[in-house]
Amino acid sequence: MSYEKRASYLRESVSEISPEQALEMIQHDRLVLIDVRDAEEVKGGLPTPASHLSRGQLELNIHHLVENTTQPVAVMCASGLRSLFAAESLMNLGYSTVYSVRGGFKQWKESGLAIRIPQQLSTFDRERYSRHLLIPEVGEKGQLRLKNSRVLLLGAGGLGSPVALYLAAAGVGTLGIVDPDVVESSNLQRQVIHGEDQLGKLKVDSAEAAIRRLNSQIKVVKYPVLLDETNALELLQGYDLVVDGSDNFKARYLVNDACVKLGIPNVHGAIYRFEGYVATFSAGETAPCYRCIYPELPPPEMAPSCAEAGVLGVLPGLVGLMQAIEVVKLLLGIGENLSGKMLRVDALNNEFSLLEIDKDAHCLCAHHRDDIQLKPIEAFVCSI
Repeated sequence: MSYEKRASYLRESVSEISPEQALEMIQHDRLVLIDVRDAEEVKGGLPTPASHLSRGQLELNIHHLVENTTQPVAVMCASGLRSLFAAESLMNLGYSTVYSVRGGFKQWKESGLAIRIPQQLSTFDRERYSRHLLIPEVGEKGQLRLKNSRVLLLGAGGLGSPVALYLAAAGVGTLGIVDPDVVESSNLQRQVIHGEDQLGKLKVDSAEAAIRRLNSQIKVVKYPVLLDETNALELLQGYDLVVDGSDNFKARYLVNDACVKLGIPNVHGAIYRFEGYVATFSAGETAPCYRCIYPELPPPEMAPSCAEAGVLGVLPGLVGLMQAIEVVKLLLGIGENLSGKMLRVDALNNEFSLLEIDKDAHCLCAHHRDDIQLKPIEAFVCSI
C-alpha cells in the first residue's frame, strides 16, 4: 500500500479531534496530549498542556507517560499526518482510546490556543549527558530538572567531596557549599575533591575549582561560614534539598531542625572507622527525622569525630556516593528512597543492612513548622 493510500486508510480508521476538542477534554482530565514532533520542531513552541515524546521514541517510552492503556490519549504532529501513524502504533500497543489532533500544531497555534517555548538541552549538553538521555526514567525532561535544581552541601570534606563531584558530573545546576575550614594535609586521605596544591586554601574555594574543572556549567555558591542557629534558615532557604556531610553532632541536629522547619529533604550521611550510615529525612508529615532516632545530643566522649576516632579513607567515598544517588532520585522523583530507613554499611565485613525508622509522636518534627524555633543545640536536651 502506498504512503498516500495508507494515510487515507488511517484517516478512516483513526478518530480525529480538533485542537479545541482536545483542550476541552484535557481540562476535564479525560485526555493526555502528546506532541510527537522532533526536538528541533518543538523549539518553536509546544502546546501548553502537552508532553513531548518524539515519534521515534513513542513506542519505546509511552508507558512512562501513560501507564494505563485505558487512559484516553491524543497525539499531535506538525500538520496532523504523522500523528495518524503514531495513533495507529499506540492502538497496536493496546491503548484503547487514541485520537489524532486534526491540523496538528499548526492548527493549534492558528486557533490561538496557549503554547509555551520549552526549555531544551544544548547540543553540548545532549552529548555530555547522552548516557542519561538513554535512560527512560531520566531522559531530557529529567536532565533539565537536574539542571534547574539547587542542592546545598553541608561540608566539603570526606562525604561532601564525592557528593559534590558526582552531582556536578550529573548536571545538578546549582551547588551551594557550606564549610568554614581550610584544606589541611590530614584531609587528603579521604577528601578527594582537594589536592596538595590547595593546602591552606578555603575548602569552598578548593571545591569550586575542582567542580569547575569537571563541569564549568555548574553554578557554585560558596558559604565559608560556620553553620549556627543565627544563619541556618537563611543559608538553607531556596534550596531543593540539603546533603548533610557534617562531622559533628551539633551541626547534624541544627541542619535537621532547620530542614524540618523549612520542609526541605535532608540526605544524611555519617562515618565512623569502618562503618557508614545513610538516611533521607524527607520532612513529610509521616516521615521521621534525625531526632526521632537520636532525641538527645550525646556527650562528647560518646561521639568522637573522625579526628579523634579515625576513619578508613575510602569509606566516605562509598557513603557519599550513596548520598549522591539519593539526591538524584529525589530530584527526579524516581525509585524508592531511604525515607523512614537507614542504610548501614560495615565495610570491614562487607555487610549492608537496612534499618526501619519510626516517627516519634513527641519529636520536634511532629510539631507545626511555624512553632519550631532554632536554638543553640546545647539548649535541646530531649525531643519536644
